[in-house]
Amino acid sequence: MARRSKRRSSAPTLLERCSEKATAWSGSSAAIVTSASVVLVWALSGPLFGFSETWQLVINTGTTIVTFLMVFLIQRAQNKDSRAVHIKLNEIVAALDGASNRLIDVESLSEAEIETLHRHFERLAEQSKAEQKVTESHSIEEAEDRHERKQAGHRREQRRSKSR
Repeated sequence: MARRSKRRSSAPTLLERCSEKATAWSGSSAAIVTSASVVLVWALSGPLFGFSETWQLVINTGTTIVTFLMVFLIQRAQNKDSRAVHIKLNEIVAALDGASNRLIDVESLSEAEIETLHRHFERLAEQSKAEQKVTESHSIEEAEDRHERKQAGHRREQRRSKSR
């Protein structure tokens, strides 16, 4: 029994190590050179095999298998990277004073909720462009409060200048 659980716990580690190495290698110059070399050898061997259907099937089958495996390898790498980035961003949001903690774990919201937040941040960007202060940073609530105070101040100032 103990051996089974030990094997299960080491299998993901082995799979993880293999997929990390495959991901790193598949994005390297060596992988590009190897791929190009395989295609070149295949193309040059065409006359040797009379450009037969079997000869064509070899490259088609090979590329299909590699593509199939790469889709899952790339998705795994993207998922891991995405989670790591979300964790880092959550840490930054949690650590910043004035940042909206509602944005922690925002990736778990529904698409409609994310679209609502996206529209809100578009409005904040437009407000920031209008104010020409692109270096200021706000939480959602803080930005709305500041914008309202600024607008009220501008209106008061305009009324004063008109009354003079």
